[in-house]
Amino acid sequence: QVYLEESGGGSVQAGDSLRLACSISRSTSGNYCVGWFRQAPGKEREGVASIYFPTDSTYYADSVKGRFAISKDSAKRIVYLEMQGLKPEDSGTYSCGLDLGSRYCSTMTHRFFDYWGQGTQVTVSL
Repeated sequence: QVYLEESGGGSVQAGDSLRLACSISRSTSGNYCVGWFRQAPGKEREGVASIYFPTDSTYYADSVKGRFAISKDSAKRIVYLEMQGLKPEDSGTYSCGLDLGSRYCSTMTHRFFDYWGQGTQVTVSL
């Protein structure tokens, strides 16, 4: 079993920045993927960014390219999502997911991710 825990959400104004963190309970061997997803009320969960281990390849949704950056600290088992230039449409519950098979890293197909955190709320107001 692997546990993930998100932190760093909050309420900010448009144009502000936030850094989310996803802490992973234990090391995972082999190739795997960690993704950040968000879900707004009444909308489907969507992939925002993902990072593939061990090559550090990253993938982003078009809506966040150039504004968000995903990174990792392997020693601390933390994956970060740095968000800049936040917009109201970025609001939602942000969750991190772990895909042990790593086959869905580039597509960020959430239903194939194996483990999930509880999520952290991000609210962006004008």
